Amino acid sequence: MVTRLSQLFVRTLREDPAEAEVASHKLLVRAGYIRRQAAGIFAWLPLGLRVKARIEQIIREEMTAAGAQEVHFPALMPREPYQATGRWDEYGEQLFRLQDRKGGDYLLAPTHEEAFTLLVKDLYSSYKDLPLTIYQIQDKYRDEARPRAGLLRGREFTMKDAYSFDHTDAGLERSYMAQRDAYERIFQRLGLEYAIVQADAGAMGGSRSEEFLHPTPVGEDTFVRSDGGYAANVEAFTTLVPEALPIEGLPEPVVFDSPGTTTIQTLVDHSNAVLDREVTAADTLKNVVLRLTHLDGTRELVVVGIPGDRDIDDKRVEVAFAPAEVEAANEEDFAANPLLVRGYIGPWSETGPILGEDSATGIRYFLDPRVVDGTSWITGANALDKHVHGLVAGRDFTADGFVEAATVRAGDPAPDGSGPVSLARGMELGHVFQLGRKYAEALGLKVLDENGKLVTVTMGSYGIGVTRILATIAELSNDDKGLIWPEAVAPFDVHVVATGKGQEAFELAEKLVADLEGARLDVLYDDRAKVSPGVKFGDAELIGVPKLVVVGRSAADGLVELWDRRSGEREVVPVAEAVARLSA
Repeated sequence: MVTRLSQLFVRTLREDPAEAEVASHKLLVRAGYIRRQAAGIFAWLPLGLRVKARIEQIIREEMTAAGAQEVHFPALMPREPYQATGRWDEYGEQLFRLQDRKGGDYLLAPTHEEAFTLLVKDLYSSYKDLPLTIYQIQDKYRDEARPRAGLLRGREFTMKDAYSFDHTDAGLERSYMAQRDAYERIFQRLGLEYAIVQADAGAMGGSRSEEFLHPTPVGEDTFVRSDGGYAANVEAFTTLVPEALPIEGLPEPVVFDSPGTTTIQTLVDHSNAVLDREVTAADTLKNVVLRLTHLDGTRELVVVGIPGDRDIDDKRVEVAFAPAEVEAANEEDFAANPLLVRGYIGPWSETGPILGEDSATGIRYFLDPRVVDGTSWITGANALDKHVHGLVAGRDFTADGFVEAATVRAGDPAPDGSGPVSLARGMELGHVFQLGRKYAEALGLKVLDENGKLVTVTMGSYGIGVTRILATIAELSNDDKGLIWPEAVAPFDVHVVATGKGQEAFELAEKLVADLEGARLDVLYDDRAKVSPGVKFGDAELIGVPKLVVVGRSAADGLVELWDRRSGEREVVPVAEAVARLSA
């Protein structure tokens, strides 16, 4: 098939769009693949749709090979199924909610577990109908607070979501591995490096959760891996808990003056000056006051104690207290709790416990897993300009629970004993879950088993971000002149550029594109008259079809120039040879 550039709905831009932050966003807009409609929302132009369709075709082929069948659900869904599973509330402000003219509640679906579950419940009733895996490729919606980076973090995005249905746990494991293997084949065909990491299931729920991350500095996720094979995103990383220490014989806590020491560094410096031992930040206990907003709208202050040489990790603390929303406490919160002396907060005071449900404040207190019984700490004494040293966990203070909220550092031990971890940034490309029976139980999906007994179906969920993959490929495949698509997803197989003032070049180009079409190649033909070679070459390099053929000054001799955008090589060859090589 031949597409003539003179008729293609496209306009290229020479300048980067003002709002674009990353290379993929800049180039996809400049090359005429997408156009911004609002923050995190984009229109798709013909070039963009062609690349998107090629990615989707690879996904469809591998889904079919894995035994999955395609369906399609509406994006507009009623409230009731999501209310039944609790996700109408759990998604919070990320959910786009709306009402129809009769006051009925609807949403723009961020995922479709409920719809898939109810469809299978409606049609299947026996174990003989299972296993079943069905999927769709469809637009999803999330009200991102800070949409950014073009297609990498948008409010509307295209996703492939598949769901498996089995009546036994062993069946779920087989379905899960079939999809996991299909994902590996998909990313290999797309030429994308990936790491499979343990992940937190979040609002999806389930027992097993793994992400496929592409390592990239512009990725929004941090993950860890060890030389021994452990890999997880930071939200799923679990601290290797040290052994508790003996408490008997430890000296009693001592309060000491510490004027102006409202930060860990000033506390360390002051402690080294007044105490008879060397103190580091790891010897201090930092207490961070957080405000939780629960699903019912109620608010609660909590305090998290972590070693002073670490900080709170935003993503880890969100997971720790999910589904509540987490914010730092503000001035009003401290004003309402005068026993919390800012800069000098601790779980203990000379008059009694300050933190914990049975304390003077009644504020729940959570600790980092490293704060085990018998460890001794320097921390706030809950009095202005005073700290305490020798405060022993398990003797002088206890916690209402332990949370994984502190930052993970390179060199931390992997929880499986496989050695120290290193940190890297990654972009999530896909996510696979073993959902188990959460959604089936909530929505009553049961089948008769081999013994005629009703059993609850167990499910898996498998998502791939189609538009995110497209943006990731664009992020990786470019140079200072424009995009350079991999052949597997390029909008066209060949881009033919006719240049020159006479008709010889255009006549030869017409013959060339006809021969290429006859060889079943998709051809973009720049047939524009009265457009300079420089403009044509600039557009060709910006659009990014990896194989170019320039028909110009040597056309009278039956010669054309082959350009390879990936290697940068250029070669003059007879037109017949060009056709043979391009169609090989």
